[in-house]
Amino acid sequence: MSLVGVAAKRVVTADPARITPENPLGVLEDAVVVYDEHSISWVGPRDSAAKIPIVDHGDRVITPGLVDAHTHAAWVGSRHDEYAVRMAGGDYRAIAAAGGGILSSTRAIAGATEEEIAATLMARLRRMAELGVTTCEVKSGYGLEPDGERKQLRAIARAATRSDLPHVVATYLALHALPESAKSSRDHYVLRAASLLVPEFATAKLASFVDAYVDKNAFSVDEARVVCESARRAGLGVRLHVGQFADIGGAQLCAEVGARSADHLEHVDAAGIAALATAGIAAILLPVASFTLGQSPPPVAALRAAGVLLVVASDANPGTAPSESLPLAMALAVRMYEMTPTEAILGATRHAAASLGLWGGGTAHPRGALVPGARADLVVWDLPHENAIVQPWGVPKTWVVLRDGVRIGGAGG
Repeated sequence: MSLVGVAAKRVVTADPARITPENPLGVLEDAVVVYDEHSISWVGPRDSAAKIPIVDHGDRVITPGLVDAHTHAAWVGSRHDEYAVRMAGGDYRAIAAAGGGILSSTRAIAGATEEEIAATLMARLRRMAELGVTTCEVKSGYGLEPDGERKQLRAIARAATRSDLPHVVATYLALHALPESAKSSRDHYVLRAASLLVPEFATAKLASFVDAYVDKNAFSVDEARVVCESARRAGLGVRLHVGQFADIGGAQLCAEVGARSADHLEHVDAAGIAALATAGIAAILLPVASFTLGQSPPPVAALRAAGVLLVVASDANPGTAPSESLPLAMALAVRMYEMTPTEAILGATRHAAASLGLWGGGTAHPRGALVPGARADLVVWDLPHENAIVQPWGVPKTWVVLRDGVRIGGAGG
């Protein structure tokens, strides 16, 4: 593929070198992005572009491809019955204690083949691409038993080989819930995950990260620490579910183990926020889940004031965030969490990529911004301005979606 260019009235670069207080997204007007199948080679004004073929998208807006940094997208089955119960006032934790929730999805995974899980995930990723997503983190965590986790991660790996779908970053969610077989052997369950499965999945290159659900009625800080330390020994990154229902010190654990992200944070105190800020750990905010559960938002203003990197993700899952739409999560972050459109857009592009190790620190061919050397992941939106992206459209508004310079979505010609 030789060099080609795309032009539009507004190009949101998210390039730190172009960002100023007056231009917080590094927007260029009447600009061109030049790329090949490997990376972006140049971004700048149209009248300075090289003599190459340019596709002009007129009054539309171009942004980096969206990066969804927290999903459980490799699920099968449906939990519509318990959703109806929750909407009628049922408590999520009571549903889980009665065998619903995560355990319901575990039974669905147990009854599906690896091929069926992979096919369902690929179809979901294809729909996410139509919404502008070019990179997607996907967790296991519904297998719970070793064979189920292996099956789920192998299905995720199948999707990761496809160049016509968003780039996939796999996470082994080692501690999500206790299966029935482990109710009387909790310590053994945690140790098995840490001593057997984490090293196995690292060696097989089935995961880049390890995750754990650190919360009241989930797993303790001490239990999560065991798998986090195993992950670090195995050369895997750490990201943790923290404080969705109660603050039990998960943010401080993130700082202790050098996690990349602390996810949820509906409940986190000042000491936890300070720990995240000092350690440079991203806060991954999941407004679809808080919307579904009727929760109060995380302390976004305090996180912002402390200088914590803010990321917005879909949390796509069959129970608490039954949506595949990162743009919807961005819209809810602006409406419910009082984030600015700029924060939401950076939180779903460069900041999200940074939380996955795909931006910064000398990353080769980074993602999340339109800069020379970055992957040619971009979206042409059928919208006149980037602020329009965070309106709750409820339908795809992408015109062209490129991953590595190759089209994977969009309604345009």
